[in-house]
Amino acid sequence: MINIKKIMKRYFELLRPHQWLKNFFIFLPLFFDHHMLDISYLVPTVLVFFSYCLAASGIYCFNDIYDVESDKKHFQKCNRPIASGAVSKPAAYALMLVCYIISFVILMLGNFELGGSIFKLFGVIGFYILMNIAYCVKLKQIAIVDVFIIAFGFVLRIVAGGFATGIHLSQWIVLMTFLLALFLAFAKRRDDVVLYEDSGVKMRKNVNRYNLTFMNQVIVVVSCLTMMCYIMYTVSPEIVEKFQSPYIYMTTIFVLAGIFRYLQLTVVDVKSGSPTKILINDRFIQACIVGWILMFVIIIYVLK
Repeated sequence: MINIKKIMKRYFELLRPHQWLKNFFIFLPLFFDHHMLDISYLVPTVLVFFSYCLAASGIYCFNDIYDVESDKKHFQKCNRPIASGAVSKPAAYALMLVCYIISFVILMLGNFELGGSIFKLFGVIGFYILMNIAYCVKLKQIAIVDVFIIAFGFVLRIVAGGFATGIHLSQWIVLMTFLLALFLAFAKRRDDVVLYEDSGVKMRKNVNRYNLTFMNQVIVVVSCLTMMCYIMYTVSPEIVEKFQSPYIYMTTIFVLAGIFRYLQLTVVDVKSGSPTKILINDRFIQACIVGWILMFVIIIYVLK
């Protein structure tokens, strides 16, 4: 007897819904522009969030289809739905197309909320899909380029959030998003390098173009740039005037603590292979995020 529930579970795994956490970057323009509780801004952002999630899931389908032969030989990836034989290639292609179609249908249905930005959003999400297809096919094999594409993908997320609401993105939010994503991406690659040097297993074809010395130096440089960028953001006259508070710099403590904790997980524990899983499981990182948000709320609404 066919176990429908088990089959559906494997299809759901193919979509990688836990990776949707990355798309919460779409809400950053709302947070930094004081519109998180404004329903007229929140509704179009939520629509774009789900549209982006489905577009991303379509990319994961394509990635698993394209890499199926190499995944079958990998000690972990062989358990993925397509590599394990639980989902066929034709079914995965069909699921991918459904994801893309629903993604763009959501944007069209939300046209009354998104207004004149609908074509810009189609462009951003369309470009995101094409960029990631190129990444899956070729670009992820090119060292450094692969990491920069991942980081740029996060910038596209906040750009989508800005287009959804008409919120202008400052240079600070763009720089901080790019640098933070770059830091996480290099930390993830470092995990692959450690595995390769310890066991000879190649998680990625370009892993031999990295080594621990290089990765450690790059991670330190990028983490320092990220922290300095955030500090400069908190004390800039533009931001002090925007939030009407000179105390924004107090949120820095949570940012520094979070980055140092991630460095600890990366260098000491060698557990930076999945930033999403760290976010889901690490209580220290979660406390830093909650503390950062609460400090912002206190500064904006209490110490104002």
